Amino acid sequence: MIEARHLTKRYAGRTAVDHISFEVGKGEIVGFLGPNGAGKSTTLRMLTCFLSATEGTATVAGYDIYEDSLEVRRRIGYMPENVPLYPDMRVGEYLRFRGRLKGLGYRECRAAVAEAMDTCSLAAVERKMIATLSKGYRQRVGLADALVHKPELLILDEPTNGLDPGQIRQSRNLIRELGERHTILISTHILSEVEMTCGRVIIIDRGTIKASDSPQNLIRRLRRPGSVLLEAKAPATAATKLAAIAGVQEVNPSEDQDGWTSFVLATDPQSDVREAVHELAIRESWKVRELSSRTASLEDAFVDLLKEESPPESSSSLKTEN
Repeated sequence: MIEARHLTKRYAGRTAVDHISFEVGKGEIVGFLGPNGAGKSTTLRMLTCFLSATEGTATVAGYDIYEDSLEVRRRIGYMPENVPLYPDMRVGEYLRFRGRLKGLGYRECRAAVAEAMDTCSLAAVERKMIATLSKGYRQRVGLADALVHKPELLILDEPTNGLDPGQIRQSRNLIRELGERHTILISTHILSEVEMTCGRVIIIDRGTIKASDSPQNLIRRLRRPGSVLLEAKAPATAATKLAAIAGVQEVNPSEDQDGWTSFVLATDPQSDVREAVHELAIRESWKVRELSSRTASLEDAFVDLLKEESPPESSSSLKTEN
């Protein structure tokens, strides 16, 4: 669906996107990730023909972004980070206006708007002024606008920006449903949403592609230790005995006021020591209140990857949603 080849964008004094190449297959839901200023939005604007590239090219559904820009736009539904809506129009009126601008006939437009509003749950606000809508509903109107002409490809730039946790969950479910009918490219900072929604992620930093793989494969590539938490009533010698378990690299105890001690065990990436810890606790007659492990996440993969690739003074910005 998307083929980018050596796509580059330079501004005076800096390179925002530096010869990136990637592909997005038909039917995929792909997360496009990176710290602030990495070149994500610039890349999306070039793909949607809102911004010209300095070098390189890209095709969308087989159409070149230079030679066939109108055909490219017909096949893309683009929702920018800050959705540009007309606040003095009613929701249904605005979507019909947008449908007509996108080349839909009168009857076709009314049917398409009704379908888009149904998909985005906008029927209840069809006659409301856009200026009176909440942030969540405005995002839905922007998504309905992107969907109204039934594009093959949806490009969503921070689609959950400013939404509360409940609205984010609704958006996640909607994106999954849309993925059954559309190819989707999502740029976002909420990594937990990407992990649950996307089949593949592309990570960009300082204008270059750092990784392109499934979230699971990126997590497997981590070399950082795992961690196990043991909360137990145990003597001072417990830390030494826990450290002797095969696969345990380090033990950090922290005693609570009521006599319970929390032991954080750093373990080999491929080791699960919980069974051995449980057997030790039984032998030593320790009272155990908690025994759990923390698995690596896409956030860990993201941070570790950028840490490897970036100089010590650089920093990244990201959010996680629990």
